[in-house]
Amino acid sequence: MPKVTYISPNEVQTVVDVPVGMTLMHGALLNNVPGLLAECGGAMLCATCHIYLDLDTANSIAMPSDLEREKLAKVNQRKSTSRLSCQIKMTEDLDGITVQLPESQVWA
Repeated sequence: MPKVTYISPNEVQTVVDVPVGMTLMHGALLNNVPGLLAECGGAMLCATCHIYLDLDTANSIAMPSDLEREKLAKVNQRKSTSRLSCQIKMTEDLDGITVQLPESQVWA
C-alpha cells in the first residue's frame, strides 16, 4: 500500500499507509495525524485541510480547480505548492510522498 509522510510544523513525521483512491485528507484523518482539521469533511467548503507539497509532486499532479484556487486564496501561510488535501487522491505514483502541514489551519 502506498505510504505518505506527514510532517508537522514542529518537524514530527508521521508515516501512514493511504489506500489508492483515498484522499490525502482522509488518510490523515483515519490515522489521527495531528494538525489537519478538515472541518468540512472534504466537501471543499473550507480550507482546513491545507498542506504543502514538495515542488516535484506539485508539478506532477493535476493543477487545482478554480474552486480549490479560490479556497486556497483565503488561507494563511499560502505557498506556491499549497493544496487542499481533500482534493488529492492517492495513486501508486504518489507512493512515498511527503506533505508538510502549516502552522495553523486558519482561513477567512
